[in-house]
Amino acid sequence: MRIIKIFDTTLRDGEQSPGASMNVAEKLQVAKQLARLGVDIIEAGFAIASPGDFEAIKTIGNEVEGPVICSLARAKEEDIKRAWEAIKEAPRKRIHTFHSTSDIHLKHQFRVSREEALKRSVEMVRLAKSFVDDVEFSPMDATRTDVVYLCEVVEAVIEAGALTVNIPDTVGYSIPSEFGAMIKTIRERVKNIDKAVIAVHCHNDLGLATSNSLSAVLNGAGQIECTINGIGERAGNCSMEEVVMALRTRRDIFNADTNIKTEEIMRSSRLVTKITGMYVQPNKAIVGANAFAHESGIHQDGLLKEKSTYEIIRPETIGLHKTKFVLGKHSGRHAFRTRLNELGYTLNDNELNSAFERFKRLADLKKEIYDEDLEFLITEEFTTVPETYSLVDLNISSGMNQKPTAVIKLKVNEELIEKTEHGDGPVDAVFKAIAFITNTKSNLLKYEVKAITGGTDALGEVVVSLEEDSNSVSGHGNDTDIIIASAKAYINALNKLSARKK
Repeated sequence: MRIIKIFDTTLRDGEQSPGASMNVAEKLQVAKQLARLGVDIIEAGFAIASPGDFEAIKTIGNEVEGPVICSLARAKEEDIKRAWEAIKEAPRKRIHTFHSTSDIHLKHQFRVSREEALKRSVEMVRLAKSFVDDVEFSPMDATRTDVVYLCEVVEAVIEAGALTVNIPDTVGYSIPSEFGAMIKTIRERVKNIDKAVIAVHCHNDLGLATSNSLSAVLNGAGQIECTINGIGERAGNCSMEEVVMALRTRRDIFNADTNIKTEEIMRSSRLVTKITGMYVQPNKAIVGANAFAHESGIHQDGLLKEKSTYEIIRPETIGLHKTKFVLGKHSGRHAFRTRLNELGYTLNDNELNSAFERFKRLADLKKEIYDEDLEFLITEEFTTVPETYSLVDLNISSGMNQKPTAVIKLKVNEELIEKTEHGDGPVDAVFKAIAFITNTKSNLLKYEVKAITGGTDALGEVVVSLEEDSNSVSGHGNDTDIIIASAKAYINALNKLSARKK
């Protein structure tokens, strides 16, 4: 089985996404995560582009261990020298230089002949080679380049010392059969191709970046250039997580894999999202919020019986804890009963049928049914929560120049207990006093306030969600005084936890 190198360009091409610019500290944070992920090469930036990019490449080279650290450079002497200055202290280093080869670019952008472009490419590869052994060359806009001329350029730069030749689909123009054929042609026509690794760098303008990259692997490519979440210029790049999981899942087709520690994929995706502010669409493959979420009753039933019925990747493989079942109007009884059991409710058949009908009516009104909805639905209709704790009295003192103080009196079983606590606010003081009296070890997950009626004298409802020992419950409380409503909701949730334990 071949090992395909993963060349991650999130910090260079990915950062070229509008609005995705990163400072030095942020780039270093991402680079360290890429090292944990196990990428082979990190393209840390474009050294001559800005002082910040230069500093980021240099810092990453000094502080990040494992991957090869690479700087991009145009086929210009000043670029090559600046790239060398940025990476020279890195234990493992590469210079990646490029020049356009398509007639469209040569005529309209560079205004040079094919011969001049070839001469400049060879000279700059030799210059880079004088600084570092590991040199990569890219004939930019390769997929719109005459293939005979492309092979001539590739052969010449390998002869000049390039150890990697990258074939970029710079504008996302190619389709998989065509791109695969181009890689095959290069392998067959370039005499010294055995001296270099063929890499590919595919853009997603037609939504084919991952498909094109995989087609290239089938035809002999040994390195894929990609980004976390597929970010990058215009419509983005080949998505790292997609191509890695495609190779891992379909080894029977590709007979290839990568060195990626796939359990770090979700952590990497979320870090890049957090730093760049570029959120992943819910239906994005592998890392989207819905990638392992199921609402269809048929799918949920199959998954509950055997995971492989509707999932080709285990969520744990990419760093998720479990499959997410979304309860909605398409869900069936099997998933409904299973979720109730997980929440601690066991209903007989008649109760289940009644609850399921009520659930379906609610699901027609709401896009998604949450655990709090199920808690409310079941407790309202079928259960009476035993009152281990009940509120007897509550007094609050608070003001602009006064520390909020709560005096709480609870009945615990048959014993009256009083406690005074201070807090950042009146609700915080109340919750601290209740927590002390009940000796709860639960974590507060959610505190939500809403008005049931209008006006300043509105009846308010408070919802409190607690979690303890993998048990999660929701408590509800109503009162015109929102502090009292908060205390009632907290105590209601604690009573549910107590009942769940029993």
